[in-house]
Amino acid sequence: MQPTIKSSAAKRLKIIEGHLKKVIKMVENGAYCPDVIQQSTAVQSALRKVDEILLEGHLKDCVRNAIKSSGGDKEIQELLEAFRKR
Repeated sequence: MQPTIKSSAAKRLKIIEGHLKKVIKMVENGAYCPDVIQQSTAVQSALRKVDEILLEGHLKDCVRNAIKSSGGDKEIQELLEAFRKR
């Protein structure tokens, strides 16, 4: 993983972690359900953005190199399987 991708993803995940902790507190404190859902949706959206960053990095680095050296079939299959589980 490229250092810029790694640092960008890690930074976002730490922010998401803090946000998720706030959502947990909202649930524990009995916050208004639509407010909790709104915040939960924001966390899910942020996680999807991390997925996009990781996917882009993987495609530009690992998959590109694999295609040049061996066709990349294995790496493409791994990505397909990862996204099917979503």
